[in-house]
Amino acid sequence: MDELAEIEVEVEVEVEESEEDARVYAWRVEQLSGLGLSQVVASAVASLVDWHEIARLVERGCSPELALDIVR
Repeated sequence: MDELAEIEVEVEVEVEESEEDARVYAWRVEQLSGLGLSQVVASAVASLVDWHEIARLVERGCSPELALDIVR
């Protein structure tokens, strides 16, 4: 494989990974919004928190905002 072909493959892989990262981020925002956080807050923290931890606290009676404060 020549150098140009190797570069093209690397770029394709990076684009695919980037698209997958965007889908995962959007899914996390959706999960956090579904727990009751505003879209703006969910977007801001989606890549910073584990939504599972927030979900557990919400299921136990915490408000979504308090659960976020605890997890952060």
